[in-house]
Amino acid sequence: MNTIDKTKFPRVLIVGGGFGGLQVAKKLADKPVDVLMIDKHNYHTFQPLLYQVATGSLEADSIAFSLRKNFSGQKNFRFRIAELQKVNAEKNTVDTTIGEITYDYLVLATGSTTNFFGNKEIEHYAMPMKSIPEALNLRSLILQNIEEAVLLTGKEEREPYLNFVLVGAGPTGVELSGALAELRNHILTEDYPELSKEHMRVILVDTMPRILGAMSEQASKGSHDFLTSMGVEVMVNVKVNSFDGNEIKFEDGHTIRTKNVIWSAGVMGVVPDGISKDIIQRGNRIKTDSICRIDGSANIFAIGDVAAMITDETPKGHPGVAQVAIQMGNHVAKTILKLINGEPTAPFKYFDKGSLATVGRNKAVADLGKLKFQGFFAWIIWMFVHLISLLGFRNKIVVFINWTMSYLTYNGGARLIIRRFNNEAPQQEEEHLAKSDG
Repeated sequence: MNTIDKTKFPRVLIVGGGFGGLQVAKKLADKPVDVLMIDKHNYHTFQPLLYQVATGSLEADSIAFSLRKNFSGQKNFRFRIAELQKVNAEKNTVDTTIGEITYDYLVLATGSTTNFFGNKEIEHYAMPMKSIPEALNLRSLILQNIEEAVLLTGKEEREPYLNFVLVGAGPTGVELSGALAELRNHILTEDYPELSKEHMRVILVDTMPRILGAMSEQASKGSHDFLTSMGVEVMVNVKVNSFDGNEIKFEDGHTIRTKNVIWSAGVMGVVPDGISKDIIQRGNRIKTDSICRIDGSANIFAIGDVAAMITDETPKGHPGVAQVAIQMGNHVAKTILKLINGEPTAPFKYFDKGSLATVGRNKAVADLGKLKFQGFFAWIIWMFVHLISLLGFRNKIVVFINWTMSYLTYNGGARLIIRRFNNEAPQQEEEHLAKSDG
């Protein structure tokens, strides 16, 4: 039963505690509005470091931060754990797992989830990594399969347990393949003396002609060279046909025996029921106007990964990165205040601050406007940007200490199997609320 009282101020209902949702709420602090946020989880996830949770370099609580604690000093903010079930635009309400909630302005910051492009077999057996539960599942699978390989003696028997195939060579695939290569090169024989690093293969595949396709040619070539120098096998211009939990097959007939397929080949927006199918764009994103308001609505906004602002400059919408969500969140907060006050609104303009991707120790690539470079300096910038972007002073300190120990010893982190993962059971945690850049 919904027990959320209405105040005398207009209610801004934010669905999702990702980067965009947080920014909307933050920018409405001390303003004459009632801010209510709902999310499936009571924490914000810093998604760019999920891959380090998956490989045991960081613990989950170091990249998660309590939403209530984050807004503890904001008097006009309230939070509820709830799942959005349906938007009822005609009566300005939403149906949720805690009842019906009214709103004056609705902000959908529901983020994105893994896109398996309709392949149910791959969806069942491959491992996604869009949330903390999924990252923990992946960590358990990696460690369980290495433990299983230790029990076997023949190279052929061990092969499927120690072959790691990453599908999708965007930032997630590149960073995770680099992390797995470092695990093999520096940790495998220390933790598992029965194995040698030659037993473990890390294979990065993509349908595109180059990795990090959204970044510059220099970044793509630099990351490719870094990965191959670390022993990662990079396969481009290849398409996956199937994966049955034991063997991955490619369109050209090539196969690899593996129990470890990590899927980062695509994402799609998490669109709630009640939004017209007519305004859903490519990637399952909601079409918006120039102020992030969804088509046909006067008071419903979509931001981040779930939004598609189609213009001449952005015919495919904006990229699904945190900075887009943050800037959209900031813009929507200002727009709502202008609408309340009857003032004219301004169109959203995205300022691209550049892109960074790390490959491993002392190895990263950076596209910062016209400045493009790779190597140690790019790696330092990547670490600094991610460290200051984390929520919470404790999280910053914990991550910094972990990174320092890993750098000094080559063996940081605690690779613990906290809960065993059953790869035969469906593992998809359906994410209805923001866990991404939304």
